[in-house]
Amino acid sequence: MESALITVPPCRRASASASADLPEAVGPAMRIARTRPSMPAPSSRAGGTRREKTSPRSPMTLVATLIANPERPAITDAVLAEARRVLATEHQPRILHGEVAAEILVEGAPEAAPGLAGRLRAALGGEPIDVAVQVAGPHRRKRLFLADMDSTMIGQECIDELADQVGLKDHVAAITERAMRGEIAFEPALRERVALLKGLPLGAIDEVIAGRITLTPGGRTLVRTLKAHGAYTALVSGGFTLFTGPVAARIGFDEHRSNRLETEGGTLAGTVAEPIVGRDAKRAALIELRTRFALDPAETLAVGDGANDLAMLEEAGLGVAFRAKPAVAAAAHARIDHGDLTGLLYLQGFAAAEFVE
Repeated sequence: MESALITVPPCRRASASASADLPEAVGPAMRIARTRPSMPAPSSRAGGTRREKTSPRSPMTLVATLIANPERPAITDAVLAEARRVLATEHQPRILHGEVAAEILVEGAPEAAPGLAGRLRAALGGEPIDVAVQVAGPHRRKRLFLADMDSTMIGQECIDELADQVGLKDHVAAITERAMRGEIAFEPALRERVALLKGLPLGAIDEVIAGRITLTPGGRTLVRTLKAHGAYTALVSGGFTLFTGPVAARIGFDEHRSNRLETEGGTLAGTVAEPIVGRDAKRAALIELRTRFALDPAETLAVGDGANDLAMLEEAGLGVAFRAKPAVAAAAHARIDHGDLTGLLYLQGFAAAEFVE
């Protein structure tokens, strides 16, 4: 039996010259040498299993990143002034993209980062701005990227769209929502939903891909920019290979891993091949790829929206909840609620001028 794992305008508020205020690991002077897409250059730390050690000096340098949606620029003079006040920093902002993204240095211990992010988020109130605070360390730009697919790299849940073909979308979507919130276990919920698709012609999958699946804004730019800077990229989904294959190819991922729907006579059999790619398998994929390329854990990035992504997000050096369920957003290292997927590039210190479109 085939395996279920398939691997296949310039800102008017703050001068860009403020980047001189940033250490090399934060500012645009930092560059990661290009490597072949299939094999990022190994880290100097053999085995890649040790956490990045923090400098003994205190306090450390943290960096606060503010991100708005490109369709709703919101980082004004007043926003930056308020951010500096809340952060109690003398550092000037570095503008990453007009009124869309900026970052500000602040002195503080790593454990202070969540509190600073919370205070800054509260101070900005209802402004449509994402906030993250992290250590401005040497591994800020990542070498390995894992992404969830449904409701992350694409705007839909594929199984819900398939269920619509048999008139069961509302029923299946309700189960999907509960699973993504962590209210029910992912694996049995997947088996239950797939069983409802028994007898659906395989051609329905092509129809769904062609007519219903849309890529999340910023996804192609995110993957292309990371790959241009030497990162390896993997689409790791609790969905199905019949979807992850085409989606991974459209976006440009190096590989994809997901579940395999079993078929019989040109229709869906109503079963999914075991073992199911769920929460544990996603985390295992990150560890496997990190070990293969001998990377420090801090050199890894993951993004997702549901409960089955949590272990992967927690294992990554930077785990980002993208427009995620509440429990996921609360547990992740950073969250993007307003920006598009290019927000993950701003979190790594990339300026828009460095993006590969």
